[in-house]
Amino acid sequence: MERLLEYLNHHPFLAGLAVALALGVLVFELRARMQSYAAVLPQEAIQLMNQGAQVYDLRDAAAYAAGRISGAKHLDPAQHEYAAETLKKFREKLLVLYCETGSTATALTRKLHANGFTKVFNLRGGLTQWRTEGLPLQRG
Repeated sequence: MERLLEYLNHHPFLAGLAVALALGVLVFELRARMQSYAAVLPQEAIQLMNQGAQVYDLRDAAAYAAGRISGAKHLDPAQHEYAAETLKKFREKLLVLYCETGSTATALTRKLHANGFTKVFNLRGGLTQWRTEGLPLQRG
């Protein structure tokens, strides 16, 4: 222990850098875990859709009209607060939620799980990941 304290006294810059890097890794890991809550990849979302999952787009109306996953219904951002009530008939059914990057969908997925929804998932990476994989969008 003495040698560690001696090292820290002789190399404060390196010790500080090590602490900063450790904190950076911790923040990155926590953020990744928060965003991956009940998340599915685009291919898994397609499988869920083939099993009858309802898909909801959580973006604003303009973004929804510009391009959405085929068959997705729109859930306006103003309705997110009341989503548990709006979607109550799907409490025991498969639901896939997505937004542009996945963060809004993750938060709403957590909220719905807390309200008793058992089969709700969010699209990991959101519509951005969907586009990256070259999957089709419906417009209009």
